Amino acid sequence: MLLLELVLFLLLCAVALGWVARHFRFPYPIALVVGGALLGLVPKLPQFPFDPQLILVIVLPPILYQAALLTSWSDFKANIRPIGLLAIGLVLATTLAVGAALKWLVPGMPWAAAFAFGAIVSPPDAVAATAILSRLNIPRRIVTILEGESLVNDASGLVLYKFAVAAALTGAFSLAEASLQFAAVSAGGIVLGVVLAYAFIAIHRRLGDPFIEVLTALVSPYIAYIAAESLHVSGVLAVVAAGLVRGRHAPEIVSAEMRIMARSVWNVLVFLLNSLVFMLIGLQLSDMPDRLARYSSAQLIGWGLAIGAVAILVRFAWVYFAAYLPRALSGSLREAEPRLRKREMGIIGWCGMRGIVSLAAALALPATLPGGGAFPHRDLIVFLTFFVIAVTLVGQGLTLPALIRRLKVGSDWSIEAESQRVRAAMSAAAIAAIDDLVAREGAPAAWADPLRAEIRERILLAAPQGLEANPQAELAMRLRQAAIRAERAELIRLWRDNEISDEVMHHLEEILDYQEAHI
Repeated sequence: MLLLELVLFLLLCAVALGWVARHFRFPYPIALVVGGALLGLVPKLPQFPFDPQLILVIVLPPILYQAALLTSWSDFKANIRPIGLLAIGLVLATTLAVGAALKWLVPGMPWAAAFAFGAIVSPPDAVAATAILSRLNIPRRIVTILEGESLVNDASGLVLYKFAVAAALTGAFSLAEASLQFAAVSAGGIVLGVVLAYAFIAIHRRLGDPFIEVLTALVSPYIAYIAAESLHVSGVLAVVAAGLVRGRHAPEIVSAEMRIMARSVWNVLVFLLNSLVFMLIGLQLSDMPDRLARYSSAQLIGWGLAIGAVAILVRFAWVYFAAYLPRALSGSLREAEPRLRKREMGIIGWCGMRGIVSLAAALALPATLPGGGAFPHRDLIVFLTFFVIAVTLVGQGLTLPALIRRLKVGSDWSIEAESQRVRAAMSAAAIAAIDDLVAREGAPAAWADPLRAEIRERILLAAPQGLEANPQAELAMRLRQAAIRAERAELIRLWRDNEISDEVMHHLEEILDYQEAHI
Protein backbone atom coordinates (compact mmCIF):
# COMPACT_ATOMS: atom_id res chain seq x y z
CA MET A 1 0.00 0.00 0.00
CA LEU A 2 2.87 2.35 0.78
CA LEU A 3 4.30 1.81 -2.70
CA LEU A 4 0.96 2.70 -4.32
CA GLU A 5 0.65 5.83 -2.20
CA LEU A 6 4.19 6.85 -3.13
CA VAL A 7 3.53 6.39 -6.86
CA LEU A 8 0.32 8.43 -6.63
CA PHE A 9 2.18 11.16 -4.76
CA LEU A 10 4.84 11.29 -7.48
CA LEU A 11 2.20 11.45 -10.19
CA LEU A 12 0.47 14.35 -8.44
CA CYS A 13 3.82 16.13 -8.22
CA ALA A 14 4.31 15.55 -11.95
CA VAL A 15 0.86 16.99 -12.72
CA ALA A 16 1.60 20.09 -10.65
CA LEU A 17 5.00 20.60 -12.30
CA GLY A 18 3.51 20.10 -15.75
CA TRP A 19 0.91 22.78 -15.02
CA VAL A 20 3.60 25.18 -13.82
CA ALA A 21 5.64 24.63 -16.99
CA ARG A 22 2.61 25.19 -19.21
CA HIS A 23 1.42 28.24 -17.25
CA PHE A 24 4.79 29.99 -17.37
CA ARG A 25 5.55 28.77 -20.91
CA PHE A 26 8.86 26.96 -20.53
CA PRO A 27 9.81 23.33 -21.37
CA TYR A 28 8.49 20.86 -18.83
CA PRO A 29 11.88 19.08 -18.31
CA ILE A 30 13.08 22.27 -16.59
CA ALA A 31 10.13 22.10 -14.18
CA LEU A 32 10.81 18.42 -13.58
CA VAL A 33 14.48 18.90 -12.71
CA VAL A 34 13.64 21.72 -10.30
CA GLY A 35 10.83 19.67 -8.79
CA GLY A 36 13.10 16.66 -8.40
CA ALA A 37 15.66 18.78 -6.59
CA LEU A 38 13.03 20.21 -4.26
CA LEU A 39 11.67 16.73 -3.62
CA GLY A 40 15.17 15.67 -2.58
CA LEU A 41 15.07 18.30 0.17
CA VAL A 42 12.06 16.66 1.85
CA PRO A 43 13.44 14.73 4.84
CA LYS A 44 12.73 11.07 5.48
CA LEU A 45 10.97 10.33 2.22
CA PRO A 46 10.28 6.61 1.76
CA GLN A 47 12.59 5.01 -0.80
CA PHE A 48 11.25 3.51 -4.00
CA PRO A 49 12.56 -0.06 -4.35
CA PHE A 50 13.63 -0.79 -7.92
CA ASP A 51 16.02 -2.92 -9.90
CA PRO A 52 18.57 -0.56 -11.51
CA GLN A 53 18.80 -2.73 -14.62
CA LEU A 54 15.07 -2.28 -15.28
CA ILE A 55 15.32 1.51 -15.53
CA LEU A 56 16.83 1.53 -19.01
CA VAL A 57 14.51 -1.24 -20.20
CA ILE A 58 11.36 0.57 -19.04
CA VAL A 59 12.26 4.15 -19.88
CA LEU A 60 14.42 4.23 -23.00
CA PRO A 61 12.61 2.13 -25.67
CA PRO A 62 9.39 4.18 -25.93
CA ILE A 63 11.20 7.53 -25.75
CA LEU A 64 13.71 6.60 -28.46
CA TYR A 65 11.05 4.92 -30.59
CA GLN A 66 8.77 7.96 -30.53
CA ALA A 67 11.66 10.25 -31.47
CA ALA A 68 12.60 7.95 -34.36
CA LEU A 69 9.00 7.76 -35.59
CA LEU A 70 8.81 11.55 -35.80
CA THR A 71 12.22 12.02 -37.44
CA SER A 72 12.19 13.27 -41.02
CA TRP A 73 14.21 10.71 -42.97
CA SER A 74 14.87 13.09 -45.88
CA ASP A 75 16.08 15.88 -43.57
CA PHE A 76 18.11 13.36 -41.58
CA LYS A 77 19.91 12.13 -44.71
CA ALA A 78 20.48 15.68 -45.97
CA ASN A 79 22.29 16.57 -42.73
CA ILE A 80 23.90 13.23 -41.99
CA ARG A 81 27.43 14.69 -41.82
CA PRO A 82 26.87 17.33 -39.10
CA ILE A 83 24.55 14.95 -37.25
CA GLY A 84 27.18 12.20 -37.30
CA LEU A 85 29.96 14.54 -36.18
CA LEU A 86 27.85 15.68 -33.21
CA ALA A 87 26.16 12.40 -32.35
CA ILE A 88 29.24 10.19 -32.56
CA GLY A 89 32.35 12.37 -32.56
CA LEU A 90 31.15 14.79 -29.89
CA VAL A 91 29.82 11.97 -27.69
CA LEU A 92 33.22 10.27 -27.76
CA ALA A 93 35.04 13.55 -27.11
CA THR A 94 32.73 14.43 -24.22
CA THR A 95 33.08 10.97 -22.69
CA LEU A 96 36.86 11.22 -22.71
CA ALA A 97 37.04 14.86 -21.56
CA VAL A 98 34.46 14.56 -18.77
CA GLY A 99 35.86 11.20 -17.63
CA ALA A 100 39.38 12.61 -17.48
CA ALA A 101 38.15 15.71 -15.63
CA LEU A 102 36.33 13.62 -13.02
CA LYS A 103 39.37 11.39 -12.57
CA TRP A 104 41.50 14.49 -12.01
CA LEU A 105 39.02 15.94 -9.50
CA VAL A 106 38.50 12.62 -7.67
CA PRO A 107 41.81 10.71 -7.98
CA GLY A 108 40.45 7.69 -6.13
CA MET A 109 37.80 6.99 -8.77
CA PRO A 110 38.66 4.13 -11.17
CA TRP A 111 39.10 5.12 -14.81
CA ALA A 112 36.25 2.82 -15.89
CA ALA A 113 33.79 4.45 -13.48
CA ALA A 114 34.95 7.93 -14.56
CA PHE A 115 34.42 7.10 -18.23
CA ALA A 116 31.03 5.56 -17.40
CA PHE A 117 30.06 8.93 -15.95
CA GLY A 118 31.45 10.66 -19.05
CA ALA A 119 29.27 8.43 -21.24
CA ILE A 120 26.24 9.13 -19.02
CA VAL A 121 26.40 12.91 -19.50
CA SER A 122 27.69 12.84 -23.10
CA PRO A 123 24.34 12.77 -24.98
CA PRO A 124 22.33 16.03 -24.83
CA ASP A 125 18.54 15.81 -24.85
CA ALA A 126 16.85 17.88 -27.55
CA VAL A 127 13.42 17.96 -25.84
CA ALA A 128 14.01 21.26 -24.05
CA ALA A 129 15.93 22.81 -26.94
CA THR A 130 13.41 21.95 -29.65
CA ALA A 131 10.52 22.98 -27.39
CA ILE A 132 12.06 26.45 -27.24
CA LEU A 133 13.17 26.58 -30.87
CA SER A 134 9.74 25.47 -32.13
CA ARG A 135 8.23 28.68 -30.72
CA LEU A 136 10.79 30.86 -32.53
CA ASN A 137 11.47 31.47 -36.20
CA ILE A 138 14.69 29.45 -36.27
CA PRO A 139 16.27 28.07 -39.47
CA ARG A 140 14.91 24.64 -40.16
CA ARG A 141 18.36 23.12 -40.52
CA ILE A 142 19.32 23.92 -36.93
CA VAL A 143 16.26 22.11 -35.55
CA THR A 144 16.87 19.15 -37.88
CA ILE A 145 20.50 18.84 -36.78
CA LEU A 146 19.60 19.02 -33.08
CA GLU A 147 16.80 16.46 -33.39
CA GLY A 148 18.94 14.11 -35.47
CA GLU A 149 21.81 14.47 -33.02
CA SER A 150 19.55 13.71 -30.07
CA LEU A 151 18.30 10.55 -31.76
CA VAL A 152 21.72 9.09 -32.60
CA ASN A 153 23.78 10.37 -29.67
CA ASP A 154 21.61 8.45 -27.20
CA ALA A 155 22.57 5.26 -29.01
CA SER A 156 26.29 6.03 -29.23
CA GLY A 157 26.45 7.32 -25.65
CA LEU A 158 24.69 4.29 -24.22
CA VAL A 159 26.87 1.86 -26.17
CA LEU A 160 29.96 3.55 -24.68
CA TYR A 161 28.25 3.52 -21.29
CA LYS A 162 27.73 -0.24 -21.40
CA PHE A 163 31.36 -0.86 -22.31
CA ALA A 164 32.55 1.39 -19.48
CA VAL A 165 30.24 -0.28 -16.94
CA ALA A 166 31.38 -3.71 -18.12
CA ALA A 167 35.00 -2.62 -17.64
CA ALA A 168 34.18 -1.38 -14.14
CA LEU A 169 32.51 -4.68 -13.27
CA THR A 170 35.22 -6.94 -14.69
CA GLY A 171 38.25 -4.74 -14.12
CA ALA A 172 39.57 -5.51 -17.61
CA PHE A 173 39.50 -3.47 -20.83
CA SER A 174 41.07 -3.90 -24.26
CA LEU A 175 40.74 -1.04 -26.76
CA ALA A 176 41.11 -3.30 -29.80
CA GLU A 177 38.60 -5.83 -28.54
CA ALA A 178 36.21 -3.09 -27.45
CA SER A 179 36.41 -1.44 -30.89
CA LEU A 180 35.53 -4.68 -32.65
CA GLN A 181 32.70 -5.36 -30.21
CA PHE A 182 31.43 -1.80 -30.67
CA ALA A 183 31.24 -2.26 -34.44
CA ALA A 184 29.62 -5.70 -34.17
CA VAL A 185 27.12 -4.66 -31.51
CA SER A 186 26.15 -1.51 -33.43
CA ALA A 187 25.78 -3.23 -36.79
CA GLY A 188 23.87 -6.12 -35.27
CA GLY A 189 21.44 -3.77 -33.52
CA ILE A 190 20.76 -1.82 -36.71
CA VAL A 191 20.19 -4.94 -38.80
CA LEU A 192 17.88 -6.49 -36.21
CA GLY A 193 15.95 -3.24 -35.87
CA VAL A 194 15.36 -3.02 -39.63
CA VAL A 195 14.22 -6.67 -39.81
CA LEU A 196 11.83 -6.22 -36.88
CA ALA A 197 10.51 -2.97 -38.37
CA TYR A 198 9.37 -4.75 -41.53
CA ALA A 199 7.83 -7.46 -39.38
CA PHE A 200 5.92 -4.79 -37.42
CA ILE A 201 4.79 -3.20 -40.69
CA ALA A 202 3.46 -6.52 -41.99
CA ILE A 203 1.57 -7.05 -38.74
CA HIS A 204 0.08 -3.54 -38.77
CA ARG A 205 -1.27 -4.02 -42.28
CA ARG A 206 -3.41 -6.92 -41.04
CA LEU A 207 -4.77 -5.53 -37.76
CA GLY A 208 -7.48 -3.11 -38.81
CA ASP A 209 -8.43 -2.06 -35.28
CA PRO A 210 -7.07 1.23 -33.87
CA PHE A 211 -6.93 0.00 -30.27
CA ILE A 212 -4.96 -3.12 -31.21
CA GLU A 213 -2.74 -1.02 -33.50
CA VAL A 214 -1.89 1.40 -30.68
CA LEU A 215 -1.15 -1.46 -28.29
CA THR A 216 1.08 -3.09 -30.90
CA ALA A 217 2.91 0.19 -31.44
CA LEU A 218 3.51 0.50 -27.68
CA VAL A 219 5.02 -2.96 -27.32
CA SER A 220 7.10 -2.78 -30.51
CA PRO A 221 10.03 -0.80 -29.02
CA TYR A 222 10.18 -3.14 -26.03
CA ILE A 223 10.23 -6.17 -28.32
CA ALA A 224 13.06 -4.66 -30.38
CA TYR A 225 15.08 -3.69 -27.30
CA ILE A 226 14.69 -6.99 -25.44
CA ALA A 227 15.30 -9.09 -28.57
CA ALA A 228 18.48 -7.17 -29.33
CA GLU A 229 19.80 -7.37 -25.78
CA SER A 230 19.05 -11.11 -25.74
CA LEU A 231 21.20 -11.50 -28.86
CA HIS A 232 23.94 -9.33 -27.28
CA VAL A 233 23.63 -6.50 -29.81
CA SER A 234 22.65 -2.87 -29.23
CA GLY A 235 19.06 -2.63 -28.06
CA VAL A 236 19.13 1.15 -28.36
CA LEU A 237 20.20 1.07 -32.01
CA ALA A 238 17.65 -1.65 -32.72
CA VAL A 239 14.88 0.58 -31.36
CA VAL A 240 16.11 3.61 -33.30
CA ALA A 241 16.43 1.66 -36.57
CA ALA A 242 13.01 0.09 -36.10
CA GLY A 243 11.46 3.48 -35.41
CA LEU A 244 13.07 5.15 -38.43
CA VAL A 245 11.91 2.42 -40.83
CA ARG A 246 8.48 2.13 -39.25
CA GLY A 247 8.00 5.91 -39.33
CA ARG A 248 8.90 6.01 -43.01
CA HIS A 249 6.01 3.62 -43.81
CA ALA A 250 3.54 4.89 -41.17
CA PRO A 251 1.49 7.17 -43.50
CA GLU A 252 0.66 4.19 -45.71
CA ILE A 253 -0.20 1.58 -43.10
CA VAL A 254 -1.82 3.48 -40.23
CA SER A 255 -5.42 4.65 -40.14
CA ALA A 256 -6.36 8.24 -39.30
CA GLU A 257 -8.15 7.13 -36.14
CA MET A 258 -5.09 5.22 -34.97
CA ARG A 259 -2.81 8.22 -35.60
CA ILE A 260 -5.03 10.52 -33.53
CA MET A 261 -5.20 8.01 -30.71
CA ALA A 262 -1.52 7.04 -30.82
CA ARG A 263 -0.32 10.65 -30.80
CA SER A 264 -2.05 11.28 -27.50
CA VAL A 265 -0.98 7.96 -26.00
CA TRP A 266 2.69 8.49 -26.92
CA ASN A 267 2.73 12.03 -25.53
CA VAL A 268 1.17 10.92 -22.24
CA LEU A 269 3.52 7.93 -21.94
CA VAL A 270 6.68 9.98 -22.59
CA PHE A 271 5.60 12.68 -20.13
CA LEU A 272 4.78 10.03 -17.54
CA LEU A 273 8.18 8.33 -17.92
CA ASN A 274 10.02 11.64 -17.79
CA SER A 275 8.10 12.65 -14.69
CA LEU A 276 8.58 9.41 -12.79
CA VAL A 277 12.32 9.27 -13.49
CA PHE A 278 12.87 12.85 -12.33
CA MET A 279 10.73 12.24 -9.25
CA LEU A 280 12.61 9.01 -8.63
CA ILE A 281 15.92 10.86 -8.63
CA GLY A 282 14.39 13.21 -6.06
CA LEU A 283 13.79 10.24 -3.79
CA GLN A 284 17.36 9.08 -4.35
CA LEU A 285 18.65 12.54 -3.44
CA SER A 286 16.66 12.72 -0.20
CA ASP A 287 19.18 10.61 1.70
CA MET A 288 22.15 11.50 -0.52
CA PRO A 289 23.74 13.84 2.09
CA ASP A 290 24.20 10.88 4.44
CA ARG A 291 25.74 8.72 1.71
CA LEU A 292 28.05 11.53 0.56
CA ALA A 293 28.95 12.74 4.05
CA ARG A 294 32.67 12.21 3.39
CA TYR A 295 32.58 15.08 0.89
CA SER A 296 31.92 18.68 1.88
CA SER A 297 29.14 20.70 0.25
CA ALA A 298 31.76 22.98 -1.29
CA GLN A 299 33.48 20.00 -2.88
CA LEU A 300 30.27 18.58 -4.36
CA ILE A 301 29.11 21.92 -5.74
CA GLY A 302 32.58 22.74 -7.06
CA TRP A 303 32.91 19.38 -8.80
CA GLY A 304 29.43 19.71 -10.28
CA LEU A 305 30.13 23.19 -11.64
CA ALA A 306 33.51 22.10 -13.00
CA ILE A 307 32.07 19.04 -14.77
CA GLY A 308 29.19 21.10 -16.14
CA ALA A 309 31.65 23.68 -17.48
CA VAL A 310 33.77 20.97 -19.12
CA ALA A 311 30.71 19.46 -20.84
CA ILE A 312 29.58 22.88 -22.12
CA LEU A 313 33.04 23.98 -23.29
CA VAL A 314 33.76 20.68 -25.05
CA ARG A 315 30.53 21.05 -27.02
CA PHE A 316 31.37 24.59 -28.08
CA ALA A 317 34.90 23.62 -29.09
CA TRP A 318 33.68 20.59 -31.05
CA VAL A 319 30.91 22.48 -32.88
CA TYR A 320 33.35 25.05 -34.27
CA PHE A 321 36.08 22.45 -34.85
CA ALA A 322 33.75 20.09 -36.75
CA ALA A 323 32.30 22.93 -38.82
CA TYR A 324 35.65 23.63 -40.51
CA LEU A 325 37.80 20.48 -40.36
CA PRO A 326 35.54 18.19 -42.46
CA ARG A 327 35.24 20.86 -45.17
CA ALA A 328 39.02 21.09 -45.41
CA LEU A 329 39.40 17.30 -45.52
CA SER A 330 36.56 16.34 -47.87
CA GLY A 331 36.77 19.21 -50.33
CA SER A 332 34.08 18.99 -52.99
CA LEU A 333 32.08 16.48 -50.99
CA ARG A 334 31.02 19.31 -48.72
CA GLU A 335 30.69 22.07 -51.29
CA ALA A 336 26.99 21.36 -51.89
CA GLU A 337 26.27 21.51 -48.17
CA PRO A 338 25.61 25.08 -46.97
CA ARG A 339 27.98 26.33 -44.31
CA LEU A 340 26.51 27.12 -40.91
CA ARG A 341 27.00 30.71 -39.86
CA LYS A 342 28.95 31.44 -36.70
CA ARG A 343 25.79 32.65 -34.98
CA GLU A 344 24.00 29.42 -35.86
CA MET A 345 26.94 27.39 -34.57
CA GLY A 346 26.70 29.39 -31.34
CA ILE A 347 23.06 28.36 -30.93
CA ILE A 348 23.90 24.69 -31.60
CA GLY A 349 26.76 24.92 -29.13
CA TRP A 350 24.46 26.30 -26.43
CA CYS A 351 21.83 23.57 -27.00
CA GLY A 352 23.65 21.02 -24.83
CA MET A 353 20.97 20.41 -22.22
CA ARG A 354 21.11 16.96 -20.65
CA GLY A 355 17.91 15.12 -19.79
CA ILE A 356 16.14 11.87 -19.05
CA VAL A 357 18.53 9.57 -20.92
CA SER A 358 21.44 10.66 -18.72
CA LEU A 359 19.30 10.36 -15.62
CA ALA A 360 18.04 6.88 -16.51
CA ALA A 361 21.58 5.71 -17.29
CA ALA A 362 22.84 6.99 -13.91
CA LEU A 363 20.03 5.27 -12.03
CA ALA A 364 20.73 2.06 -13.98
CA LEU A 365 24.29 1.79 -12.65
CA PRO A 366 24.69 -1.51 -10.78
CA ALA A 367 24.61 -1.16 -7.02
CA THR A 368 27.24 -3.87 -6.46
CA LEU A 369 30.17 -5.50 -8.23
CA PRO A 370 30.24 -9.24 -9.02
CA GLY A 371 32.38 -9.82 -5.94
CA GLY A 372 29.79 -8.23 -3.68
CA GLY A 373 31.46 -4.87 -3.19
CA ALA A 374 29.72 -1.58 -3.92
CA PHE A 375 30.00 -0.05 -7.39
CA PRO A 376 32.78 2.54 -7.05
CA HIS A 377 31.46 6.05 -6.28
CA ARG A 378 27.94 5.24 -7.54
CA ASP A 379 26.25 7.81 -5.28
CA LEU A 380 28.69 10.51 -6.37
CA ILE A 381 28.06 9.70 -10.04
CA VAL A 382 24.28 9.88 -9.55
CA PHE A 383 24.58 13.21 -7.73
CA LEU A 384 26.91 14.74 -10.32
CA THR A 385 24.67 13.53 -13.15
CA PHE A 386 21.67 15.30 -11.64
CA PHE A 387 23.81 18.39 -11.00
CA VAL A 388 24.96 18.56 -14.63
CA ILE A 389 21.37 18.07 -15.83
CA ALA A 390 20.20 20.89 -13.56
CA VAL A 391 23.00 23.25 -14.65
CA THR A 392 22.46 22.64 -18.36
CA LEU A 393 18.66 22.40 -18.38
CA VAL A 394 17.97 25.39 -16.15
CA GLY A 395 21.00 27.52 -17.05
CA GLN A 396 21.09 26.93 -20.80
CA GLY A 397 17.39 26.22 -21.26
CA LEU A 398 16.15 29.44 -19.69
CA THR A 399 18.80 31.61 -21.38
CA LEU A 400 18.45 30.10 -24.87
CA PRO A 401 15.59 32.41 -26.04
CA ALA A 402 17.51 35.50 -24.90
CA LEU A 403 20.66 34.24 -26.66
CA ILE A 404 18.74 33.67 -29.89
CA ARG A 405 17.33 37.19 -29.75
CA ARG A 406 20.75 38.59 -28.91
CA LEU A 407 22.42 36.84 -31.84
CA LYS A 408 19.46 37.71 -34.10
CA VAL A 409 19.35 34.22 -35.54
CA GLY A 410 16.24 33.91 -37.65
CA SER A 411 14.92 32.77 -40.98
CA ASP A 412 12.04 33.52 -43.28
CA TRP A 413 11.22 29.81 -43.30
CA SER A 414 8.24 28.69 -41.26
CA ILE A 415 6.33 25.46 -41.06
CA GLU A 416 3.09 27.42 -41.54
CA ALA A 417 4.21 28.73 -44.91
CA GLU A 418 5.23 25.27 -46.08
CA SER A 419 1.98 23.84 -44.77
CA GLN A 420 0.04 26.47 -46.71
CA ARG A 421 1.75 25.51 -49.98
CA VAL A 422 1.05 21.82 -49.41
CA ARG A 423 -2.58 22.42 -48.43
CA ALA A 424 -3.10 24.45 -51.61
CA ALA A 425 -1.74 21.59 -53.73
CA MET A 426 -3.86 19.03 -51.86
CA SER A 427 -6.99 21.13 -52.24
CA ALA A 428 -6.37 21.59 -55.96
CA ALA A 429 -6.11 17.80 -56.30
CA ALA A 430 -9.31 17.36 -54.28
CA ILE A 431 -11.29 19.82 -56.40
CA ALA A 432 -10.01 18.16 -59.60
CA ALA A 433 -11.12 14.75 -58.28
CA ILE A 434 -14.55 16.17 -57.41
CA ASP A 435 -14.98 17.69 -60.88
CA ASP A 436 -13.89 14.44 -62.51
CA LEU A 437 -16.35 12.34 -60.51
CA VAL A 438 -19.22 14.78 -61.12
CA ALA A 439 -18.53 14.65 -64.86
CA ARG A 440 -18.42 10.85 -64.89
CA GLU A 441 -21.64 10.60 -62.90
CA GLY A 442 -23.37 13.08 -65.17
CA ALA A 443 -24.54 15.13 -62.19
CA PRO A 444 -25.12 18.89 -62.25
CA ALA A 445 -21.89 20.76 -61.43
CA ALA A 446 -23.76 22.92 -58.90
CA TRP A 447 -24.28 19.90 -56.65
CA ALA A 448 -20.58 19.94 -55.77
CA ASP A 449 -20.39 23.70 -55.12
CA PRO A 450 -20.84 23.43 -51.31
CA LEU A 451 -17.97 20.92 -51.07
CA ARG A 452 -15.75 23.06 -53.29
CA ALA A 453 -16.50 26.08 -51.11
CA GLU A 454 -15.63 24.11 -47.97
CA ILE A 455 -12.28 23.04 -49.43
CA ARG A 456 -11.43 26.61 -50.46
CA GLU A 457 -12.40 27.84 -47.00
CA ARG A 458 -9.91 25.39 -45.44
CA ILE A 459 -7.16 27.12 -47.41
CA LEU A 460 -8.14 30.44 -45.89
CA LEU A 461 -8.32 28.99 -42.40
CA ALA A 462 -4.86 27.42 -42.80
CA ALA A 463 -3.20 30.70 -43.81
CA PRO A 464 0.08 31.14 -41.94
CA GLN A 465 0.13 33.52 -39.02
CA GLY A 466 2.09 36.70 -39.30
CA LEU A 467 1.11 37.41 -42.91
CA GLU A 468 -1.11 40.29 -43.98
CA ALA A 469 -4.47 40.04 -42.27
CA ASN A 470 -7.25 38.50 -44.37
CA PRO A 471 -10.66 39.78 -43.17
CA GLN A 472 -12.53 36.97 -44.92
CA ALA A 473 -10.37 34.28 -43.28
CA GLU A 474 -10.63 35.90 -39.87
CA LEU A 475 -14.41 36.15 -40.14
CA ALA A 476 -14.66 32.54 -41.32
CA MET A 477 -12.60 31.47 -38.30
CA ARG A 478 -14.83 33.34 -35.86
CA LEU A 479 -17.97 32.01 -37.53
CA ARG A 480 -16.74 28.41 -37.25
CA GLN A 481 -15.77 28.90 -33.60
CA ALA A 482 -19.16 30.45 -32.79
CA ALA A 483 -20.97 27.62 -34.58
CA ILE A 484 -19.03 24.93 -32.71
CA ARG A 485 -19.64 26.65 -29.34
CA ALA A 486 -23.36 26.82 -30.10
CA GLU A 487 -23.47 23.17 -31.19
CA ARG A 488 -21.60 22.10 -28.05
CA ALA A 489 -23.89 24.10 -25.76
CA GLU A 490 -27.00 22.63 -27.39
CA LEU A 491 -25.55 19.10 -27.22
CA ILE A 492 -24.84 19.48 -23.50
CA ARG A 493 -28.36 20.90 -22.91
CA LEU A 494 -29.99 17.94 -24.64
CA TRP A 495 -27.82 15.52 -22.68
CA ARG A 496 -28.57 17.14 -19.32
CA ASP A 497 -32.29 17.08 -20.11
CA ASN A 498 -31.97 13.31 -20.74
CA GLU A 499 -33.15 13.73 -24.33
CA ILE A 500 -30.15 11.84 -25.72
CA SER A 501 -28.11 8.88 -24.46
CA ASP A 502 -24.57 9.10 -23.16
CA GLU A 503 -23.33 7.12 -26.14
CA VAL A 504 -24.73 9.62 -28.65
CA MET A 505 -23.45 12.51 -26.56
CA HIS A 506 -19.88 11.17 -26.45
CA HIS A 507 -19.89 10.36 -30.16
CA LEU A 508 -21.00 13.84 -31.21
CA GLU A 509 -18.73 15.45 -28.63
CA GLU A 510 -15.74 13.70 -30.20
CA ILE A 511 -16.69 15.05 -33.63
CA LEU A 512 -16.88 18.58 -32.24
CA ASP A 513 -13.52 18.09 -30.51
CA TYR A 514 -11.84 17.17 -33.81
CA GLN A 515 -13.42 20.16 -35.53
CA GLU A 516 -12.33 22.54 -32.79
CA ALA A 517 -8.80 21.10 -32.71
CA HIS A 518 -8.57 21.52 -36.48
CA ILE A 519 -9.43 25.21 -36.19
